[in-house]
Amino acid sequence: MFNGFDLNDPLVCEGIIGDGCGGGRVFFIKDETLYAHDPISKKSMTLAQNIKKAKNISKSKCIITIECEDKKIELDLSKITPP
Repeated sequence: MFNGFDLNDPLVCEGIIGDGCGGGRVFFIKDETLYAHDPISKKSMTLAQNIKKAKNISKSKCIITIECEDKKIELDLSKITPP
């Protein structure tokens, strides 16, 4: 468990500090929505919606990869504008 998140859950991954965008945040999918959770502010930000049948999420550098039943989604965090 890390800040209330089960890092063994396939729909949760941690952004490693120094590994590119989103270091120190927890990325997770809930109700077909991808969120980034900041453990310092304790707030979560929506990154993407309508993610159907997600099976796994992983992060390498600035790319979040979501494996769904019928496709793979790659999201480049460096191209997301914060609200």
